[in-house]
Amino acid sequence: MMMTNLLVDKAESFIHLYCREMNISTHEKDERLKEIQRDIEITGTYSHTASELQFGARAAWRNSNRCIGRLFWNSLHVVDARTALTKDEVKKALLNHIEYATNDGKIRSTITVFAPREDNKDAIRILNHQLIRYAGYRGENGEVTGDPHSVTFTKFCESLGWRGEGSKYDVLPIVAQINEGEPFYFSIPSSIVKEVPITHRGIPGINELELKWYAVPIISDMKLEIGGLEYIAAPFNGWYMETEIAARNFADEKRYNELPSVADKMNLSTQLSSNLWKDRAIIELNQAVLDSFKQAGVSMVDHHTAGSQFALFEEKEANAGREVTGDWTWLIPPVSPAASHIFHKRYKNTWNSPNFLYQPSFLKSQTEPAPNKKSCPFS
Repeated sequence: MMMTNLLVDKAESFIHLYCREMNISTHEKDERLKEIQRDIEITGTYSHTASELQFGARAAWRNSNRCIGRLFWNSLHVVDARTALTKDEVKKALLNHIEYATNDGKIRSTITVFAPREDNKDAIRILNHQLIRYAGYRGENGEVTGDPHSVTFTKFCESLGWRGEGSKYDVLPIVAQINEGEPFYFSIPSSIVKEVPITHRGIPGINELELKWYAVPIISDMKLEIGGLEYIAAPFNGWYMETEIAARNFADEKRYNELPSVADKMNLSTQLSSNLWKDRAIIELNQAVLDSFKQAGVSMVDHHTAGSQFALFEEKEANAGREVTGDWTWLIPPVSPAASHIFHKRYKNTWNSPNFLYQPSFLKSQTEPAPNKKSCPFS
């Protein structure tokens, strides 16, 4: 009964928000609240209308504390995939998301929402961190070819029968579950995975590194919470800010760790940190990523423009009477953060509903040994 009352409270809070912002009449709101309360009393849950789902997903983006790109929250394209319950239907919905969002480089912010959790059971689970991600292979010497972040997931995919080419940029398959059953995988057709070769207009040596990255970051391991309902599988995307690729994916020592290679191509000594070789290399790498995406016709924003857009978002939210919450440590860009107004402000890191929330990795539950077993299934 306590859980039911909690769901009713969360549902009512969301419907009040929805009706207020969508200019729904008091009569319609009261009737909807009665309908929801009746459904929860009878079935233990309720369903969102298509309009409520669209508003809730967009509001979740607006409330996402770690996102600097929230100015465009109201343009999010919402795909209702709650009736996709078979392997073929799930596969079709996810591949359609990739193709629609990519749009030949003119990225469209998109979310595909599958059936919510009911009675602590999940109709659909996605085990990938992102729908598109590069594999990581750890050799016998401990060195990794590809993305170190993906090593565990890559081994799991191999345990299911998938095999990659063993290169630095093998696109991993998508792995999902239906009704918490056995995980299944399917590969993404290369024809719908847009990738951008990274070149530098003034430093030809960087071109020799043959770097590249995929066009669209589609987060697939977070849950969407709206009015007490948890949409466990709800992959969503915006477009990249160049620092995400150049200053993190390529530069982090625990990721591709390309800064020493870039410095070498720039003829910079890496013996002393005091000569700021990392700073010089990271700036040129950011420039290369920005220029390469522009040349390829793929949507991308630089961190200075993103900061200006966030300032406009703050202004619009203030005019609407809403307080902007945020996680300052995530909102400041990893390059030249003090050049952004965000660096000089403070935000309440309060997570409002609706929102995107982190959840335990479903991959972990697949790779941990059962109590009576001595090892993981793939080790």
